Amino acid sequence: MILTLTVNPAVDRNVTADRLVFEDRAYILSTREGPGGRGINASCVLHSFGAQTEAIVPVGGTNGERFECLLSGCGYPVHFVRIRGDVRTNLTITDKTGLTIKLNELGHPLQPEELNELKQTVRKHLPRASWLLLCGSLPPKVPPDYYARLIQIARRQGVKTLLDTDGEPLQAGIEAGPTVVAPNQQEAERLLNRALILRKHFLEAAERMQRMGAEQVILSLGSRGAVGATADALYEAVPPRIDAVCPIGAGDALVAAFAWSMERGSDFQTALRWGVAAGTASAALPGVTFATREQAAEIFERVEVRPA
Repeated sequence: MILTLTVNPAVDRNVTADRLVFEDRAYILSTREGPGGRGINASCVLHSFGAQTEAIVPVGGTNGERFECLLSGCGYPVHFVRIRGDVRTNLTITDKTGLTIKLNELGHPLQPEELNELKQTVRKHLPRASWLLLCGSLPPKVPPDYYARLIQIARRQGVKTLLDTDGEPLQAGIEAGPTVVAPNQQEAERLLNRALILRKHFLEAAERMQRMGAEQVILSLGSRGAVGATADALYEAVPPRIDAVCPIGAGDALVAAFAWSMERGSDFQTALRWGVAAGTASAALPGVTFATREQAAEIFERVEVRPA
């Protein structure tokens, strides 16, 4: 079973407009709401790929009730931890050309006892898990080493970990030695305090993050694919050219498909190829939509993975 944790979930409001321009009106073509957060997105993809997955999420407030309603019928078990604060709302606006604006609320602080209950819920379900995916931002005032502590707990129980976050939680988490760390380009730039522009910069960044503590690294580069690093090798995964419609959520699909492939016994290169295929296929879909296994399989055949 692949267990996901979303510490900072959201009700995602996704708006499609005819165009995004300054100082002129645009028209809303459609609006859709869904349950959001990187871990929830990963579980959604994992479930659609046929993997056994369970999600852990803190919920509270009126928006939390809406969040639970949106998750009903998702098809996989969700373990809710009750909190006093409300679930945040995120807004994504995309036009017909794929231009996207994403506005996220920070989220409400969690109390120490709520964080402890969340940790105990993770601990309770780890014995049945082979992977723990720690996904997304932490709400304000949550200790930045919260993910790092969970990585250590999972390691003691023999559970592999994948860390997908940003900022201080990424810094602390990578030093805790996760099995895989999966930042995108902007997150890696903030972590390493340098701009990543050229191919050699991406390769150097992946190597450096691996030396910082992660056993394996996936550096997601959007339409350019990804760079992967293990203890003894570097890889580039190059996707085919597509017409990207909405790139939001593509990184979540990449992470989920990678974990799904590794769970099935694939080697790192094959799992990286599946991850890039799922992310690329998802970016070609309108709104925040995730590719099915069949859609990802079509792209998989055209993803090139080569030693760097």
